[in-house]
Amino acid sequence: MSRLVLVLGDQLALSLSSLKAADKARDRVLIVEVAEEATYVRHHKKKIAFLFSAMRHFAEELRGLGWTVDYVKLDDPANTGSFTGEVARAVAAHRPDSVLVTEAGEWRVAQMFAGWEAQFGLPVEVLPDTRFVCPLPVFREWAEGRKALRMEYFYREMRRRTGLLMEGDKPAGGEWNYDAENRKAAAPDLFMPRPPVFAPDAITKEVMALVAARFDNHFGDLEPFQFAVTRADAEAAFAAFVKRALPRFGDYQDAMLEGEPFLYHAVIAQYLNCGLLDPLEVCRAVEAEWQAGRVPLNAAEGFIRQIIGWREYVRGIYWLTAPGYERRNFFEHTRPLPAFYWTAETDMACVRAAVTQTRQHAYAHHIQRLMVTGTFALLAGIDPHELHEWYLSVYADAYEWVELPNTVGMSQFADGGMLASKPYAASGAYINRMSNHCGTCRYDVKQRTGANACPFNPLYWDFIARHRSKIGGNPRMAQMVRTYDKFADAEKARIATSAAAVLAKL
Repeated sequence: MSRLVLVLGDQLALSLSSLKAADKARDRVLIVEVAEEATYVRHHKKKIAFLFSAMRHFAEELRGLGWTVDYVKLDDPANTGSFTGEVARAVAAHRPDSVLVTEAGEWRVAQMFAGWEAQFGLPVEVLPDTRFVCPLPVFREWAEGRKALRMEYFYREMRRRTGLLMEGDKPAGGEWNYDAENRKAAAPDLFMPRPPVFAPDAITKEVMALVAARFDNHFGDLEPFQFAVTRADAEAAFAAFVKRALPRFGDYQDAMLEGEPFLYHAVIAQYLNCGLLDPLEVCRAVEAEWQAGRVPLNAAEGFIRQIIGWREYVRGIYWLTAPGYERRNFFEHTRPLPAFYWTAETDMACVRAAVTQTRQHAYAHHIQRLMVTGTFALLAGIDPHELHEWYLSVYADAYEWVELPNTVGMSQFADGGMLASKPYAASGAYINRMSNHCGTCRYDVKQRTGANACPFNPLYWDFIARHRSKIGGNPRMAQMVRTYDKFADAEKARIATSAAAVLAKL
């Protein structure tokens, strides 16, 4: 009895459930580069190059361990361009008794899997993805009957489940969450560690040439290419973060600085999300640093919360709400995505910085995504589905299961509050507090209206005015509605005029 074991590009882990269940002496592994996956949105050039190179290196790693691996490159003349087509070719060539896969990370791929038994006329076994801390049935059980699915309460369950940062049945330090200690603004003279860079080897150079030729019309800079593409290099990147940046990560994880795209961030999400790093292993390593006294608790807790809290939580939300979540639009926003999300050609220094580094690195940290590009889109009334497709396209760590709830739920409040307790609407004052962008911006962050006012300011108050009926009952927004109501009619008119002028330029 032989099986065909399909391994996807975001499943590059030796601990993958399908590989664990397979027999390397009898079964055949199939890994494929397909045009359908590279183009269903116009992915960043670096993202495509990173994944194809990591896939090719993983195939070599498996071969070195004794597996038989069929690897189909994108430019193979026989490549059909889809998972279904390539599995069909492999089934016809090798006549396996069954197909074995680990469950897909995205709904559309899971739907492909669901149709294969009938199409190929042989059993297709889909195993759970055990790389995640919270199995999907456990998340559904946690969510059952809850009026509000708040991450904080889910996170506490994950702390108990894993034992991370626990002292018996109590959280280490007496508090579950040290987010209040994670909001310091970084001074420009701080020493900024840089993530390690990895020179492209022959495999990566071949992939880069392929991407340059086939995807030259996609967003982003292909060079310089500095990502890790092997497990060993991804582990080295994480180790460098732990040594150089983790001690100050807790303090400055929300900060933004001109010319500093990485600050104290780990920049490892792309490695976690494709399987080169294990989420529980990195959390235990961070916990060990705190236990050894080398990092403060707020840094360890802040990092671990992002992994076993937020990352696991948004995956659960994605599968709980699929399909259809991507079309939710609570505020009925329909404005097209502005061109400067692709070009960075805007006078808003914060947006320009976020988009520029996104183009260069296929990376921006969570506050740039949430409170700069996300908040501007929310205030301007951008169609949340267009924004979702932009985020999915431009970041190396973006897969629909993690990106969609972050965009539709957290950033745009398009689910009406299922995920977030309030819309993440903010004026320029937040950006001024957490960054030095405003000091170099042509707009005045202290002006509420007028041609020189920071566009976030009139848009913020215009957002409050437009949606007061939908947000007035929200306990965390009601005060701002009352504040707007106290403005003089002339000030309200100036806000409306200034907001309209900003929107007209989009």
